[in-house]
Amino acid sequence: MEIKKDVGLKHSRTIEANRYRNFPMVPRVIFGRGSFDQLGEILMPKRRHSEAPFIFLVDDVFEGTSFIDRIPLIFNDQVVFVSAEEEPKTVQVDALVGRIKTEFNELPSGIVGIGGGTLLDLAKAVAICLTNKGSSCDYQGWDLVIKPSVYHVGIPTISGTGAEVSRTTVLLGPEKKLGINSDHTTFDQVVLDPDLTMGVSKEQWFYTGMDCFIHCIESLNGTYLNAFSQSYGEKALELCKEVYLGELSPSDSREKLMMASWHGGMSIAYSQVGVAHALSYGLSYLLGVKHGIGNCMVFRHLEEFYPEGVALFNQMIQKQKVHLPTGICSELADCDYETMISISLGMEPLWENALGKDWRKIATREKLRSIYGKI
Repeated sequence: MEIKKDVGLKHSRTIEANRYRNFPMVPRVIFGRGSFDQLGEILMPKRRHSEAPFIFLVDDVFEGTSFIDRIPLIFNDQVVFVSAEEEPKTVQVDALVGRIKTEFNELPSGIVGIGGGTLLDLAKAVAICLTNKGSSCDYQGWDLVIKPSVYHVGIPTISGTGAEVSRTTVLLGPEKKLGINSDHTTFDQVVLDPDLTMGVSKEQWFYTGMDCFIHCIESLNGTYLNAFSQSYGEKALELCKEVYLGELSPSDSREKLMMASWHGGMSIAYSQVGVAHALSYGLSYLLGVKHGIGNCMVFRHLEEFYPEGVALFNQMIQKQKVHLPTGICSELADCDYETMISISLGMEPLWENALGKDWRKIATREKLRSIYGKI
């Protein structure tokens, strides 16, 4: 993978007034097979008292399974099952916040999200909105959150999205799909247990893993690239190649993909994603296409921007015998295309990272219409 090496010069050109970002990192993380069983002792010091519960937001695929018995519930803790069939929405966040505030007289001790990117993003958003007034859609954007969130924990059961390490929680709102990008979004604690990803379907394993792979390609080839993001991105890319092009055992594959997800998330934390993510937001907003598969459907048509990355992607598809849907945009009306294009072009930092400050000369409405038409 060819990347430009003048990272210090490039970084200084893309940070306004030569100011460097002082961004938050997850302060505590535990990694290892079976580490989930230490959750009770991790949470205990964070319990304010017996009437301030922990709220566990859990992917409903675990409902009725023995996994639920492993969640360390005491006092009046609650498990709330949430479907991850659709992208997380602002109305969903607002409903969960309203429910918690109605059922309890004070703030909970914390929010614990257990699941894939959807559940992790919901947990981050709920934690923010419990302490900040108004709707979650009021905070879609960059650095709009005023007050610190309640204590919140992320426990991924699918690897690849990087949501466990990101300062972003991406939500589908009434007018846009956009993240709550804030220093208060980042989890206070993350539990990385590779055993929790056992049982993930091959298709989901591929789509979320490719989200990580695309994070790496977009970060390493972006104008925001710097030595910090490069170091994480290169390691994540190396791990993705091992997982999707190598011959690993299932347990090694789970561990390496979980680390790839972490490193990929760290890479974009200090840089940004690019063309594939910007375009996939349009697909998701209009058609409800889930993030991972949306990125895949877009990325295969981006050889113009990421030739080496697309070539690697095609090798991975062939190796893993995955078949992507085609023709989902073939019957859309002109107004539908315009909606997707407008949503995509609204992701200005992504386009600037991918194409530079003059990105509007390249990412024209005609160019985006042409790409969407192939999907």
